[in-house]
Amino acid sequence: MLYSIFKNTVFFLGIFLFMACSAQPPQKPVLGIEQTAAYVPLIKNKNIALVTNQTGVFTNIPTQTHLVDSLLQLDIRLKKIFAPEHGFRGIADAGEHVKNGIDLSTGLPIVSLYGSNKKPTDQQLEGIDLLIFDIQDVGARFYTYISTLHYVLEAATENNIPVLVLDRPNPNGHFVDGPVLEMDCQSFVGMHPVPIVHGMTIGEYAQMIVGEQWIDTYKNCDLTVIPIKNYMHQTRYSLPIKPSPNLPNDQAINLYPSLCLLEPTPVSIGRGTTFPFQVYGIPRWESSFSFVPKSISGARYPKFENQKCFGKDLREASFLSKITLEWLIDAYQRYPEKEAFFSSGFDRIAGTKQLQAQIKNGMSASDIRASWQPKLEQYKVIRKNYLLYD
Repeated sequence: MLYSIFKNTVFFLGIFLFMACSAQPPQKPVLGIEQTAAYVPLIKNKNIALVTNQTGVFTNIPTQTHLVDSLLQLDIRLKKIFAPEHGFRGIADAGEHVKNGIDLSTGLPIVSLYGSNKKPTDQQLEGIDLLIFDIQDVGARFYTYISTLHYVLEAATENNIPVLVLDRPNPNGHFVDGPVLEMDCQSFVGMHPVPIVHGMTIGEYAQMIVGEQWIDTYKNCDLTVIPIKNYMHQTRYSLPIKPSPNLPNDQAINLYPSLCLLEPTPVSIGRGTTFPFQVYGIPRWESSFSFVPKSISGARYPKFENQKCFGKDLREASFLSKITLEWLIDAYQRYPEKEAFFSSGFDRIAGTKQLQAQIKNGMSASDIRASWQPKLEQYKVIRKNYLLYD
């Protein structure tokens, strides 16, 4: 009798402890920027240049202090800011030329790394002892922040300057998908032989650039990554700040790798609305859903400006764990002038000349996806060498 009572007590106590542990909320990721004890000793008493934009903030404090302000408060000798596409404040249109300037709040010089000057010059790096890279990426090959990372690593190594990457979560890091880039389609929107969704954080990607010898000076590269704590690739992460003007929320970021394939076509993906990368359409289609692109900050002169477009509303679409080709195929099939659908830039975004041909030939989405698999599997094997997280 006593044994039975004891056994039942232990059983229910175990259930209680299991439920109590299970009820604990998951620990919040601690970003690289937030681990000051790990990197301040590495940068103290050195002349620092920072590669960043509006996303370079602490998320563990309510004020979302920017790294620039934090370094200055810590008496770090911050000498210069390098800014990627969209500029230091992150408000310039996609593809818009961003001029060099001065940060009004700190007086620091800002050097644009977009347009004609994508790579820091020797003169711009003169007197710099260490480069810090802290930019929020979204995990897509054609999102140009990883191209900026390539040129920063290359220029720093050529000038014998160490690079410190403060890692951040990848909101699309839970999957790997898309055609692997063919090098004859290489451009600033696709520099490396990786799929559209590469499944790596910016820190892991930096290690791949060096490890795969994608910069000529890889042997001399002095790279340090401050990893994220409490993070796995399957961790759902909501960005606290827009990474660029037309990715305003989690839905747009998740749909971006799929809908960006419509950018180099005559179809609008909602630039000039409050829901870019969450819709698609043109004026001539028939649909109960419509939207009107307007010229607004971050989307000046959008496709079909001030015209009513009819199409598909994806704001409530399910969370994706793969690239969806159905929307691209649907748009192509509904577009009347087939010969005018794909622009000259489509192959650069797709990373392959095959996708355009496959769609024109009427291949199904499943058959197209099957054609990606051999190179995708090869990529995944290489990717494992650089992962910092499960």
